[in-house]
Amino acid sequence: MIGWTQKSREMKQPVSVDDRDTAPQPLERASALPAYFYAGDESFERDRRAIFAHGWQLFARADQLARSGDHVVGDIAGVPLLLVRGDDGALRALHNVCRHRAGPLATCDGRGAKRLRCHYHGWSYALDGRLLSATEMDGACDFDIASIRLPEAHVADWRGLVFAALDPLVPFAEVMAEVDARLGERPLGAYAFHRHYDYDIACDWKAYIDNYLEGYHVPHIHPELNRMLDYRDYVVETARWHSLQHSPLASDAALYGDGEALYWFVWPNTLLNVLPDRMQTNRVIPLAPGRCRVTFDYFYPQGVPDLDSRHASDHAFSNLVQRQDIDMCEIVQRGLESGSYHAGRLNPKRENGVHHFHELLREAYRAAH
Repeated sequence: MIGWTQKSREMKQPVSVDDRDTAPQPLERASALPAYFYAGDESFERDRRAIFAHGWQLFARADQLARSGDHVVGDIAGVPLLLVRGDDGALRALHNVCRHRAGPLATCDGRGAKRLRCHYHGWSYALDGRLLSATEMDGACDFDIASIRLPEAHVADWRGLVFAALDPLVPFAEVMAEVDARLGERPLGAYAFHRHYDYDIACDWKAYIDNYLEGYHVPHIHPELNRMLDYRDYVVETARWHSLQHSPLASDAALYGDGEALYWFVWPNTLLNVLPDRMQTNRVIPLAPGRCRVTFDYFYPQGVPDLDSRHASDHAFSNLVQRQDIDMCEIVQRGLESGSYHAGRLNPKRENGVHHFHELLREAYRAAH
């Protein structure tokens, strides 16, 4: 029998994927993913290759890219990207890597750039990625400026949100089709951005999403939220590329009022929280093994009266729930890394959203393997 100290040491060593752990599992017999998928350098790199290199990810807001030359920087799966609005009005996701010696074309978000100039050696590119000039390269034999351009990723603008993908497995419209159908005519694209927050969390990105995907824990760690939601009517629906949690919502008019809470997970790491007359978007970003960042953007309809006061109430409550989740996710991460944990059975009634996520993960790991 292997003792827990030996198991703990093994968690820190490279672990090969066991094919049995990535085989499909029916919900009624399903277990969670084993702990080694949540810890270590190998797991972090596996997720980059198998998941983030192929998934559509929330990257920016459309209002950040409204005019020619407006740009936003970030990365997907370790590839630096620069989303920019071109002179022709097109939105492009250019690799933010100069074709000379890999310098950056932009180091921060910006507005109204006329061209993209490498910060390392000054090579200059048009907003569509074509190389325009290369400083002091006149003596380079057979050097053809016209043949050089920045590689492009894929980009999609959806209801005021901009998504990007390096090598997507499916078209963006297919990913969002059923979300669009459920949202119908809700004017989310007309909602105005109000405030941004970041949370850096000492847990694997998947541990955070696991927690988001079920209401099973709500009565136990979120007493304030539990008083607003109807746990008996808390439903999780799953589709090919997303899942939806929804529940009747009853709260003070100064907070959310009455209505319905809709919580969408969109593969692989986008969360959309649609509440009465407001929306939050979350992006869950892996930072390093056992660490992630969750971004929160708040949106409201145009012309909301006393918006700062309303947002203060929103954020105070949301931040309370978030801190409760963070505390538990960090404890769970330590448990996953302890060597003590063996994959437990999932609750078919309350954890079908977690099962759906784990089946997508298993599918991606099988394809990569």
